Amino acid sequence: MATPTDSPNPPFIIPERSLDRDCTTLSRHVLQQLQSFSPDAQDLSALMGRIALAGKLIARRLSCAGIVDGVLGFAGSENVQGEAVKKMDVYANEVFISVFKQSGLVCRLASEEMDEPYYIPENCPIGRYTLVYDPIDGSGNIDANLNVGSIFAIRQQEGEDTTGEAKDLLQNGHKQIAAGYILYGASTILVYTIGQGVHAFTLDPSLGEFILWQENLQIPKHGSVYSVNEGNFWQWDDAMRDYIRYVHRHEGYTGRYSGALVSDFHRILLQGGVFLYPGTTKQPEGKLRLLYESAPLAFLVEQAGGHASTGTQAVNDVVPNKLHQRTPLIIGSVEDVALVESFIHDRQQRDPSDPS
Repeated sequence: MATPTDSPNPPFIIPERSLDRDCTTLSRHVLQQLQSFSPDAQDLSALMGRIALAGKLIARRLSCAGIVDGVLGFAGSENVQGEAVKKMDVYANEVFISVFKQSGLVCRLASEEMDEPYYIPENCPIGRYTLVYDPIDGSGNIDANLNVGSIFAIRQQEGEDTTGEAKDLLQNGHKQIAAGYILYGASTILVYTIGQGVHAFTLDPSLGEFILWQENLQIPKHGSVYSVNEGNFWQWDDAMRDYIRYVHRHEGYTGRYSGALVSDFHRILLQGGVFLYPGTTKQPEGKLRLLYESAPLAFLVEQAGGHASTGTQAVNDVVPNKLHQRTPLIIGSVEDVALVESFIHDRQQRDPSDPS
């Protein structure tokens, strides 16, 4: 009688995986990109390592939603923008502060959750960098167990500013030296750029390391996806409504919107298309913050061959006049962003007084 092992395809036997000795970690990849072990290169590698550590801590906390306290629900306060703060917003912000206090490199942190920049005096004698970040983007999704993310950018600190005004941060997005996001979903993914392409890493829980997944991501020039909260349709200006009517009337377009910028942008980056968060009658400047949401993603998408616009100018050309400045955002494939801009331009040609 034949035994299970006599079969040419024995059941329930899992082949042993060979060790991948060529797997590339995040910190190693940064040094490879810079082709240098100079102090500046080592600084950037260390900074990305700290961001990765914050991502691991946040991912671990999110995976325990409903089991440990402090993950689900509201914190009972509002941030500087007057938005209700979730418990995970508070936790994630504290994680970034704690992680970078230990870095010795960052003198200052600026976040959506803090009125003014957070200074780390013990780092300032040698710390030459500022981290701007949104600790949890899309925190309204947490209680429904949907995707959320973190957005970050690194800027070179210029001069000394102990007044809390952070005037050197009030510069355009071209001043960013690194930017990226972490997506907490079925897997935890970190995507970053240091101005030499866009690269994606996946967290391997068994190793506790972000391992290179894809290098030099390129966004398609055109995609079928448009991502926007159509519940705001009647609060938009005529140009935006014209665009939405256009995609409704033409085949080949698919609406996808999750309520988390990182999640929706990640889809657009991989598949092409456009994400929109225009201004409304209640918020003419839009909802998204320039320094730690729009500008970092604009840096990324440009490095991937896409474009980011306010509708009238490139996002990274905008010079903010305050730390928490908001801006409309149209981001994605170059052809799809250009199509949205064309509707805005046409409206302005017909009615020069139209602010869209």
